[in-house]
Amino acid sequence: MMEFGPLPAFDPLAGTVVLAPEKNEEGYWVGCPGVLHDGERFWLTYRRRRPRGAGAERGWRCAVAVSDDGVRFTDVWSVHKDELGTPSMERFCLAPADGGGFVLYLSYVDPADNRWRIDALGPAAHPSEFDVASARPVLTAASTGTEGVKDPYVLRAGPVTYLFASYAEALDGLGGEAHASADIYNVGATTHPTGLATSLDGGASFTWHGQALGVGQGWDRYQARLNSVVPVPGGYVGFYDGSASHEENYEERCGVAVSGDLFGWRRLSGERPWVTSPHRGGSVRYLDALLLEGRWWLYYELTRADGAHELRMIRIPSE
Repeated sequence: MMEFGPLPAFDPLAGTVVLAPEKNEEGYWVGCPGVLHDGERFWLTYRRRRPRGAGAERGWRCAVAVSDDGVRFTDVWSVHKDELGTPSMERFCLAPADGGGFVLYLSYVDPADNRWRIDALGPAAHPSEFDVASARPVLTAASTGTEGVKDPYVLRAGPVTYLFASYAEALDGLGGEAHASADIYNVGATTHPTGLATSLDGGASFTWHGQALGVGQGWDRYQARLNSVVPVPGGYVGFYDGSASHEENYEERCGVAVSGDLFGWRRLSGERPWVTSPHRGGSVRYLDALLLEGRWWLYYELTRADGAHELRMIRIPSE
């Protein structure tokens, strides 16, 4: 493992298990963590997934949970994929709302065209009050000029709300058959950079700016998905998932990048991943980071020896 300031390298197996998969088998995952600290409590969004062919296959349940210590979480809200009529859901993101309360950003496959999209719920005074019937579109394939957009990460800096999202790059001649599986990320038809959208009205509407972190030339040449952004002296550090081809989809590994303005990013892990699991495909993905009172709190999805994925967290002193 490599070390990048200001965060030292860490052993992902040393982390505490926060949530275990439904079954100890390949294809059963719990992960996609998104973490928010509101000054008093920790809030966690996460997803449960089953393998194709299983009942309620793929991303079938997403939830919001709360914790006083950042380790033991209790669900306060959840949604089943059937409530959205979708083949699959992926990462959600909980964010503070202007004036108090919360907004929940959710990503799922649009049943109308099999393309990934991002919607929002709220604002709500408490996450238990979210109602999927009130979901409103935030980013879609049509509004972004892409083949689909998912996995939102939302950051507020001054008056601007920044929304980073993974997207499927549009290519001339790419037909609807690429979406037949309802997961263009798994077919190798196009690449998957990270895009950026901004809002000046507290997230009520967003302007899509296109690519912020492109794919690399080596281990991350197929996908570069920015999962977490943390302000540090002089700029921002971001943690992203990378893969070299669609054959590594679902087993992405973690990289690090830095930015001075959130619009442009420079890799610090261009030659190889920063953190990997020793098991199977080596996946450490969806790493979300908080910097609280001199310690990093890192939440991530990890591949186990049996092929299942579990959700872990680790605390590391900052330098």
